[in-house]
Amino acid sequence: MADETVGVVGAGIVGLAAAREIALRRPGTRVVVLEKEADVAVHQTGHNSGVVHAGIYYPPGSLKARLCTRGMALLREFCQERGLPYEECGKLVVAVRDEELPRLAALHANAVRNGVPGVRRVDRAGIAGIEPYAAGLAAVHSPRTAITDYTAVARAFARDVEASGGEVRLGFPVTRVTRTGGGRVEVASGAGDVLTVDRLVLCAGLHSDRVARLATDATTDAATDDADAADADELRIVPFRGEYMTVVPAKAHLVRGLVYPVPDPRYPFLGVHFTRRVDGSVEVGPNAVLALAREGYRRTDVDPRELLRIAAFPGTRRLARRHWRTGLKEVRGSLSVRAYMRDAAAYVPGIGPADVVRGGAGVRAQALGADGSLVDDFVIHRSGAVTAVRNAPSPAATSSMAIAEHIADTVLGTDGGRAPGSD
Repeated sequence: MADETVGVVGAGIVGLAAAREIALRRPGTRVVVLEKEADVAVHQTGHNSGVVHAGIYYPPGSLKARLCTRGMALLREFCQERGLPYEECGKLVVAVRDEELPRLAALHANAVRNGVPGVRRVDRAGIAGIEPYAAGLAAVHSPRTAITDYTAVARAFARDVEASGGEVRLGFPVTRVTRTGGGRVEVASGAGDVLTVDRLVLCAGLHSDRVARLATDATTDAATDDADAADADELRIVPFRGEYMTVVPAKAHLVRGLVYPVPDPRYPFLGVHFTRRVDGSVEVGPNAVLALAREGYRRTDVDPRELLRIAAFPGTRRLARRHWRTGLKEVRGSLSVRAYMRDAAAYVPGIGPADVVRGGAGVRAQALGADGSLVDDFVIHRSGAVTAVRNAPSPAATSSMAIAEHIADTVLGTDGGRAPGSD
């Protein structure tokens, strides 16, 4: 593959990790990252809570379970080598009601099957020993769950791509993908810039379904290597805005690490939780409210065409019919600080509505099936010269280096060509 060119669409943490892995694994390959923004890590990477997940939640054998476990180990080593923030502050997943205890027990068993390091069940006294100001009946404690700065990690990945002879080309919004002679792929921007590549990797995040559809015509007569590719083509990205509250400095000491609720198994969201950041601040959130634009970080951000697209998709209507009550609750929390903190305060009673201010927000790219199902696992498939990441929600940042290995295996056509020391 030497002297070939690989294009990567998207300079979020997954795209940059994939570009870095390919460049390091196969020296001589020209790797070019194409990003529509003026900087890297602008969207999901730069708007998340900074948590490095240990693999508690994900079904054993799923891509999430496998890649999260390996990704955490790779990320920890990378941050230590580069002097980047990485703090193993630990996480408590807390049950505050009796009816949550069976789900907590199942979560603990799942974490054990996934090999989460040091995971254990603790009682009320155990909670107090770890988080003195937290409340609950019982909890699962993951001491190796950590926090980091994912924007700093992504920028370090970008520097490695460039140091390996690759390029991160900013201000390149991909508007056209076309197959050319010899099986190559031509990628064009709205400004008329064109890049011709031998292999193309799509890591477009919030726009992953749109960019994948651009590439569909480029791969219609190519053999599909993923048996689930046809199902993946039915997926649509629905953006969910997650809003955060910031705990006032005078109360930040009430949370030492991470305090999470027991998640509702019907949703791929983990619920509003308390998160210590690497700068010492503490956030509460995020919630999950349908965004009215792909990059709708504010409630006032509205894209009418996006709304029509969401409304026209059959999966949206089916999702709404099943979960409208939960959706209304999330909207009420979005509009009222008191409503937002009503449930959160049960976990750390010393922090209430008067102890928080509105913080930032992120938008999660959530794949939705035509049947109304929220897709929980990573979805990555290859069709001819194009490899597409169709769904990469949390823990994608944690898993980014392991996802990159998976992508490189797919793009290079083998899992035996990893660079020395990559295992």
